[in-house]
Amino acid sequence: MTILDLIGNTPLLSLNIDGLKNGVKLFAKAEFMNVGGSVKDRAAKAMLLKGIADGSLTKDKTVIDSTSGNTGISYAMICSDLGYKVRLCIPANVSPEHKAYMKAYGADIIETSPLEGIDGAYNEVQRIISENPDKYFYPDQYSNNENWLAHYNGTGMEVLSQTGGSITHFVSGTGTAGTFTGCVKRLKAYNSGIKAVMMRPDSPFHGIEGIKHPSAHVRSSFFDESLADETIEISTE
Repeated sequence: MTILDLIGNTPLLSLNIDGLKNGVKLFAKAEFMNVGGSVKDRAAKAMLLKGIADGSLTKDKTVIDSTSGNTGISYAMICSDLGYKVRLCIPANVSPEHKAYMKAYGADIIETSPLEGIDGAYNEVQRIISENPDKYFYPDQYSNNENWLAHYNGTGMEVLSQTGGSITHFVSGTGTAGTFTGCVKRLKAYNSGIKAVMMRPDSPFHGIEGIKHPSAHVRSSFFDESLADETIEISTE
């Protein structure tokens, strides 16, 4: 067994919450039980393995991408296990804990302006690659279809199996929107009546790591907002 074998197949937890009416049951997918600690392990694994399979990721190249935290940890962990170098551009205000994990796995970290958020980190990646394109493998989590397919083929299928197909609503925040896109497409392919609820912060200056406000300039090429039947805005508090 390897680290890669410990990604996915996370439990679905039944939440006992007072006040639920009409027989409603609420469940949470325990993505923190992925070996890297977040749902991002799934996409990072898929994107890196696809690069290895098609020959675009080789041992003489460095993996590079922008991240607000969790995807960076996943990249660093998997690259450490598989023997690849990794460089990550992150906003300087990413939590010390996230930075510590990335560094512990051997990642080279470049911090960008906290005022520019993920947009600044994304732009720095573009600048670095433009100077030496042959040196890097760039998964680009914002345009790589392996991101959402990891959830179409994995997370969404697990939810269907674990609920016996009885799920009525799916609720998720969005960063790259890979989780939301992949899960919703899989769930609606099974039952078009399942409602997809997208959660967003109510302000561009929020404190929820990994979740994007729509004011951010960097948008996922694969994300179709019409997948959401409802959008809920919440405060950081």
